[in-house]
Amino acid sequence: MSASNDDSVAGATQKPHYLSYLKILELIQLRDPLSKTPEKPEGEHEEHLFILIHQVYELWFKQILHELDSILKILAAETVKPSRMFLVNSRARRIIVIQKILVEQIKVLETMTPLDFLDFRHCLAQSSGFESHQFRLIETKLGLQKQLRRAEGSWESILSKFKHYPKQAKELDEAAKQPSLLDLVDRWLAGMPGIDGEFQFLQKYCEAVEKNVLEPLKKDIESETDPETRDHRWRKYKNQNAMFQQLIDKTKHEELQKQGRRRLSHKAIQGALLISLYREEPRFQPAYQFISLLTEIDNLLMHWRHNHSLFVHRMIGDKMGTGGSPGYRYLHDTIREDYRIFLDFFNLSSYMIPRWHAPKLSQEMKDKLAVHFTDPEEERRFAERRLAATKENE
Repeated sequence: MSASNDDSVAGATQKPHYLSYLKILELIQLRDPLSKTPEKPEGEHEEHLFILIHQVYELWFKQILHELDSILKILAAETVKPSRMFLVNSRARRIIVIQKILVEQIKVLETMTPLDFLDFRHCLAQSSGFESHQFRLIETKLGLQKQLRRAEGSWESILSKFKHYPKQAKELDEAAKQPSLLDLVDRWLAGMPGIDGEFQFLQKYCEAVEKNVLEPLKKDIESETDPETRDHRWRKYKNQNAMFQQLIDKTKHEELQKQGRRRLSHKAIQGALLISLYREEPRFQPAYQFISLLTEIDNLLMHWRHNHSLFVHRMIGDKMGTGGSPGYRYLHDTIREDYRIFLDFFNLSSYMIPRWHAPKLSQEMKDKLAVHFTDPEEERRFAERRLAATKENE
């Protein structure tokens, strides 16, 4: 055989093959049923499904973390460029698509009956999904706060599950010390144009609420002669006023934060509302999309928790979980409000007012929102040119 032929053969053998590139042969062997016996070397039939489904979950968790880490890296920059927000939104959408798969994937597990599960449940000993360090990483990096976790799912309890896995324990501990997505989103929202400076959004918003929401309610109360209707309108006014005060009054907002009923800072909430009310402005369009995507990520996480808790309830009823938790009761409790990371975005609708009542943007504010600058000096020069042009036209 000639040298050239030898080279071509060598090149062919080194070419990646589907099986070698994706490690398929190793991957399909990564199941070692605990229920196998000399009589049943393959183990219980249903355990194969149980193992495979959870391995698939972990692979998808790996991809979610890959996307989430890239988003965190972009948002951690001092200035987030508009082109980078395109990437952030694109990767957040991918997380959402994966989450939808995870929610649907439970249906495959539901083809297993409770009696089928009992065939091998005793083999699991004290191991449980509670020990998924990748899921704990996702929760932590998204921004689930330690103090809001249930006692059975406290941070100390989580770390104790990895005492024989120091690498994973360290990874969790380090993640908890880094700014979460919630932290970075808070900083990003608090820096939105219009909160400070000439426009003073909160002040103008307060005036609009008083004039267009609260004053008309007061007039309705004063003009009503029927006692029952008048009482109903009075209660409606008190409710609306108290709700708006939670947004307007910084002290009340911070008190709600201490109680765990608010996640974002006072300025960040203003930024989120500002974006939502003026979402059509070019600078706010990708920002509004991002808020919507984060809301959906939180929504789907709760859907997954809900479906998972129902599956566990169906499989084991009120029995204790294999990991020592209260089982279904513990999972059911994680569906509560405390576990909603971007809760404030769901509550934004409470403070929405019709767009025709929203404060009118000043020309300076319109200019800022027409173009997204990443260089403050460039933005200043642009504002000077627009001001000069306006004076020439007068």
